[in-house]
Amino acid sequence: MPILVNLDVMMAKRKISLAELAERVDITQANLSILKNNKAKAIRFSTLEAICRELKCQPADLLEYCDED
Repeated sequence: MPILVNLDVMMAKRKISLAELAERVDITQANLSILKNNKAKAIRFSTLEAICRELKCQPADLLEYCDED
C-alpha cells in the first residue's frame, strides 16, 4: 500500500504508549494498533484530528505517500 502511517515514529518522539494514546483519543488499543502497524485501509478524519491533537503534530507527520515502484 503506497500510504504509510508513521504513528509509531510520532509516538516514540512524544514518548507516549499505545495504551495512553488510545485512552486519550478514545479509540480501542486494537484499532490504534492496526493504524500503527500499517494494516488500516482507512481512517476517519475525526480520528486523525484527535491523534494530531494529542501528539501535537500535523497529518503530514503521520501519513506518507510512497511510490510502489
